Amino acid sequence: MEDNAIESTVLWLSAHPEPSSLNGSLRTTGIEYLRTLDRTVLESDLYAMEWDPVVRPHDAGTHASDRFRISADTRTAHLAGTQPDAIVREQEKLRRADALVVQFPLWWYGMPAILKGWFDRVFVSGFAFGTDETTGRRLRFEQGQFTDKRALVITTLGDRPLAIGPRGKSGELNELLFGLLHGTFAYTGMSVLEPFAVPSADRIDDITPIRARLIDRLDDITPIRARLIDRLDELFTAPTIPFRPQFTGDYTPEWELEPHLCPSEHGVRIHTAS
Repeated sequence: MEDNAIESTVLWLSAHPEPSSLNGSLRTTGIEYLRTLDRTVLESDLYAMEWDPVVRPHDAGTHASDRFRISADTRTAHLAGTQPDAIVREQEKLRRADALVVQFPLWWYGMPAILKGWFDRVFVSGFAFGTDETTGRRLRFEQGQFTDKRALVITTLGDRPLAIGPRGKSGELNELLFGLLHGTFAYTGMSVLEPFAVPSADRIDDITPIRARLIDRLDDITPIRARLIDRLDELFTAPTIPFRPQFTGDYTPEWELEPHLCPSEHGVRIHTAS
């Protein structure tokens, strides 16, 4: 999509319980800036929505079997149009979106439970992945449902910058987020941007109530906002992570990387083409 396509729609999905935090401040900045570019911004602020993250038989509507078969029953409900309204509304937002921005604090090296639960309930078979019932085509990776969409992670975390670098104790950021970047975004066909991370966030947003009203003037906040704006400027133009396609020869029928590719390497990094 061309960057000057002002009709672009962005779904901003966020999960932080405190709007006045650094994370909440960046959310406000990002959404307001995108709107100055004439983007349409759809919002899902999960804590404000009091989103229920728990998958239950109710998610399958009237199609829940005596033994709740989560994938099969929710797929049937989706195809029959009997999912709960809350799930349908979120799916419709994602259908409309050309880009998905997912913003959250990194807690225990993962997403907050409320956000994980959004994916569990919204990304059901038949909507986000599955098999085409007419052609038998596997709907994942380069054949995924969302090949028309881009995805960007924005995260705040407590680690120091070098702790999430190539030799950092916490692991390199893209490897920490591999399950989301590769296993959710790329799996469903999205083009995945390099994540935007703000390390040492606990040292930045520890602001007393008296100082909070001065947040716009804090020296350590302004450069982060500027960096975020730069990333949003290139939301539709920046290169994406070159995750390997599944169906064009890089993998064996057992979904293992072919032996001639990166023969002396292992781990999640081999699934990105150099």
